[in-house]
Amino acid sequence: MSSTAPPVLPISNAQPAAAGGPGAVMSEAPANNPAFRAFINHLSASLRHGLDQRRPWAELADRSAFSKPESFSEATLRVRKNFSYFRINYYAVVSLILAISLLTNPFSLVLLAGLLASWTFLYLFRPSDQPLVILGRTFSDFETLAILSALTVFVVFLTSVGSVLISALMLGVAAVCLHGAFRVPEDLFLDEQDASQTTGFLSFLRGPAAAAAAVPTVAARV
Repeated sequence: MSSTAPPVLPISNAQPAAAGGPGAVMSEAPANNPAFRAFINHLSASLRHGLDQRRPWAELADRSAFSKPESFSEATLRVRKNFSYFRINYYAVVSLILAISLLTNPFSLVLLAGLLASWTFLYLFRPSDQPLVILGRTFSDFETLAILSALTVFVVFLTSVGSVLISALMLGVAAVCLHGAFRVPEDLFLDEQDASQTTGFLSFLRGPAAAAAAVPTVAARV
């Protein structure tokens, strides 16, 4: 009796869903995007570097250094000198006022967070060779940009987000100008400011460009 070979069972390798398949949005999570990670690292490093340059808060609130300016020109000069010296502290004060305004308006906070997340994950850090697919509908870069722009106009100008942000910024600027006008800057050492103007608290604004240039797999967007 001849022996028969056992039957060979077919083996199929599961293939990942195509980028343009129904229900697929992106095959790679945005948080795993190298450009996004580089941007977050650069942002956190810039924030730490900026906060390290802040002046002592006791010096900012020194009551003995406050006096009424004699003229509007003197008040303007004081604001310029104090802003040059307490730049980081003033940014922190304005940021705190913005945060409090948004926390006391949770609806505006949710809308703004959703808008920023949409721009970040659906356009800025989405690989250019990976189309955006939602519910089986493929959106081009131009369509995605148009939709996000329209959404931004709606959220900022047709909801409470715009009024909350503008009110908080106006209050922050008023607080900074009021402190700068009444704080006497004669005891401040301003000679070191020229060397530190190129690297400041807002240097992270160059982060997206630096991150995109550091990662060649992500194409630049217009």
